Amino acid sequence: MNALAATSRNFRQAAKLIGLDSKLERSLLIPFREIKVECTIPKDDGTLASYVGFRVQHDNARGPMKGGIRYHPEVDPDEVNALAQLMTWKTAVADVPYGGAKGGIGCSPGELSNSELERLTRVFTQKIHDLIGTHTDVPAPDMGTNAQTMAWILDEYSKFHGYSPAVVTGKPIDLGGSLGRDAATGRGVVFATEALLAEHGKSISGSTFVIQGFGNVGSWAAQLLHERGGKIIAVGDVTGAIKNENGIDIPALIKYKREGGPLKDFHGADALDAKELLTHDCDVLIPCALGGVLHRENAADVKAKYIIEAANHPTDPEADEILSKKGVAILPDIYANSGGVIVSYFEWVQNIQGFMWDEDKVNMELQKYMNSAFKNIKAMCKSHDCSLRMGAFTLGVNRVARATVLRGWEA
Repeated sequence: MNALAATSRNFRQAAKLIGLDSKLERSLLIPFREIKVECTIPKDDGTLASYVGFRVQHDNARGPMKGGIRYHPEVDPDEVNALAQLMTWKTAVADVPYGGAKGGIGCSPGELSNSELERLTRVFTQKIHDLIGTHTDVPAPDMGTNAQTMAWILDEYSKFHGYSPAVVTGKPIDLGGSLGRDAATGRGVVFATEALLAEHGKSISGSTFVIQGFGNVGSWAAQLLHERGGKIIAVGDVTGAIKNENGIDIPALIKYKREGGPLKDFHGADALDAKELLTHDCDVLIPCALGGVLHRENAADVKAKYIIEAANHPTDPEADEILSKKGVAILPDIYANSGGVIVSYFEWVQNIQGFMWDEDKVNMELQKYMNSAFKNIKAMCKSHDCSLRMGAFTLGVNRVARATVLRGWEA
């Protein structure tokens, strides 16, 4: 099942649980606006190349729309639509005053030079500048984009609208980016893990972890879990997978990865078949890579007792049912990986106020938001006798529905 179908299915289940009016249900599912633009740029060799860019603005009942921009060859309207809808529920679960959006350009960023990427970003911004804004739609980095991409968007947007640092988040610190933003998603994953384990009378210290994906989110999560006494016994990424039952030396692995070494050649662990990573015996499994990695074929073999969805949509609905029957507790993506959007909100607030916070304040506030969201999800689980995923979806959908009704848009 693709991401859009799975997201819509979860939404409909949540709508049924909270007894949502059918007209309101239909209006919440339909995006506010879908944008498709052609971006033609001169390549470094003088030839012209055209790329298709998308921005789906899903809902703005609770505030400006918010969501990343990804550069990836498989960016398509369905995927962008699903991720925009997920952002609507995610911002509502986190209780930050945003709606949901998502964007992207169908390209292979690794095959473009830095100057080509800059030209592409600036042309894309020129095409959508009148549809984004500090109080309208606030983009952020995603797969294939980074702080530099946001700096180019900020600069291009400011040519039309004056200097507007709050138009994007995930910017370089020198242009108004927030301290703590780089680690935010990984740190949020750790706070979410602490909350779930505490609920079951356990802690990070003494628990074993398997992490799939060792990019920004996976490496930060691994580092922070390691600092709290967690034992990371297996890690995998696109270059391979490794295991060490006594615990991998995470600081050494991070240093090795920064130097460009492939994971499978790391000396402090043994090679592991990448297909066996997700079914490796552990207490906590954290998928931090692509969507759909847990599916009908491998779900029955998963040995973890807890799954923390640091990636977007890593568990197919069929796998969800299999894992739930096995008694596996799954912390859903719309809560588990919301640390990034929470600290993006802090960055936006700092930019609007023109007053920056220190890193301790950012991290302390992030923990407060993550803990509060977990308590609210648990309350919804109790009210509706449902899973953590449905608890999170009912919480998010209910908040958006209430805002929509209060604004008088439901008719």
